[in-house]
Amino acid sequence: MSSELLLSQLVNGLGNGLIYFVIAVGFTLVFGLMNFVNFAHGAFVVLGAYFAFELLEREVSFWAALVIAPLLVGAVAVVVERLLLRRLYRMAHTYQIVATIGLAIGIQEVCTLIWGPNQFTLPAPESLSTTIEIGATTYPLYRVFVVVLTATLALGLWLLLERTRFGAMLRAGSEDADMVSCLGINIYLLFSLTFGGAAFLAALAGVLSGPMRGLSPTSGDSFLALAVVVIVVGGIGSYVGALVAALMVAEVQSLAIVFAPAFGEVVIYALMAVVLLIKSDFIVGRLARA
Repeated sequence: MSSELLLSQLVNGLGNGLIYFVIAVGFTLVFGLMNFVNFAHGAFVVLGAYFAFELLEREVSFWAALVIAPLLVGAVAVVVERLLLRRLYRMAHTYQIVATIGLAIGIQEVCTLIWGPNQFTLPAPESLSTTIEIGATTYPLYRVFVVVLTATLALGLWLLLERTRFGAMLRAGSEDADMVSCLGINIYLLFSLTFGGAAFLAALAGVLSGPMRGLSPTSGDSFLALAVVVIVVGGIGSYVGALVAALMVAEVQSLAIVFAPAFGEVVIYALMAVVLLIKSDFIVGRLARA
């Protein structure tokens, strides 16, 4: 492998890893705070991309769509949480999984009816359609933008969770929701904000992914699978673990596509299996807490 190709794949892995993190962190926040398994999380990724597609078709700028589409998906998620999912909080995870799988299928079918079953990509903004030189290789400017934006978002989320009162409430709620409620905090409002925020992050990842990969109504399954792999490797509820695991998974996947193309999609699940076999607490999560 040439050094230029290796560098290109590593940078690709960095961009993909940060997008995987944005998807997975919402999934793990909902599970960690609400003890709720949301198998519709991947569908929110796709819904964000479709909302952006519709906005672009209506001649809204990419930059406006990048903000509006995730906000719309977040609003949809809050309505769904309040009207449907809230009834499942005290039920077994089996009921939550079945209900959210049904929700994911419903979103998939709605997208198919409105936009059709075919794969699509979002156009990147013209200002980011050029390439830049990184070492001896050229790289799309849009991917550099994605790396910078998602890295900034990761830092902002960490500050929100670790340095603000809202973050303290989230962390306290994840430990003992009943106690937080007894302290006068509206725990159900906190749940709604968390669920809507997780959907917002998922949809944002969907919009950012749109110019880099093809999407279809069924793409939510692959995004959900990636989120599950990341939180298994990184540790459920571990923010730093999710970040490290997302980068690890993406880099392994990116390099495997070059070294062993036939196993490019399988290798990440092999990584998850190895992690499950050799530890009782997730390795990356343990490193993050050390």
